[in-house]
Amino acid sequence: MDCTEAREHLLDRRRGTLLGGLRERVDSHVSECEACRREDAADRELSFALEDRLPKRHAPEALRRSIEKRLVGELPRASGDIRRTRRIPLFASSAFAASLAVAAAVLLWMHHGSDPMLAEAVNDHLRVLYSDHPVEIESGGIHQVKPWFTGRLDFAPVTAFSGDDEFPLQGGAVSYFVDRKAATFIFKRRLHVITLFVFRAEGLPWPALATHPVGGARGTLETSRGFHVLMWKKGDLGYALVSDVDPTDLQMLAVKVAGGV
Repeated sequence: MDCTEAREHLLDRRRGTLLGGLRERVDSHVSECEACRREDAADRELSFALEDRLPKRHAPEALRRSIEKRLVGELPRASGDIRRTRRIPLFASSAFAASLAVAAAVLLWMHHGSDPMLAEAVNDHLRVLYSDHPVEIESGGIHQVKPWFTGRLDFAPVTAFSGDDEFPLQGGAVSYFVDRKAATFIFKRRLHVITLFVFRAEGLPWPALATHPVGGARGTLETSRGFHVLMWKKGDLGYALVSDVDPTDLQMLAVKVAGGV
């Protein structure tokens, strides 16, 4: 089992819903893979953060009654056309929740299956947003941040952009991108956070068609869960910029970063 397959089952593993041989395979992989252990721990922290910080809103009463009415209409009639009306709301709510769970599982599978790198980039950006300490080295310019990575990565991150008034560099950190370490540079654009991940490019499922110009390279610009992701590779390294800023702003920063690559 590789990291990509194992990470598809981490949530079910934490929920205790994996069965038999699959659970043993995932457990075995996680016990031997530091990257997946960190991924599992980060996902757990992200789940707690989302539960604590996101607003919790109840569905409007009118919507609840409308859903129950529709589901009740689909129930088979009991003998003598007598319905057990007191049980219907609970059944309706359970059925509706189950339907949502199935739909969500299908969508999640399709999403990860169609573009795992896009999902990885957004998830890694979310970890930065919800981390209490996203920056391990405060910015004093790129010439202070880049040397800090020496001895912490198995490659040298290549970028000469040190930030400016439009995109001030906040600092850097070591993270993981899929199954490998990544250099993380955190920029700001007004009130928006922009994360740049730099990582070894080989062995990843890069899109076959990269048509978006980024400096002297070409990459892909996609949107997922409200975040724009601009990814490209040059030489042995891959680059991923992630934020909810306007795509033109992300493109501007990408040109500045790629210009020094």
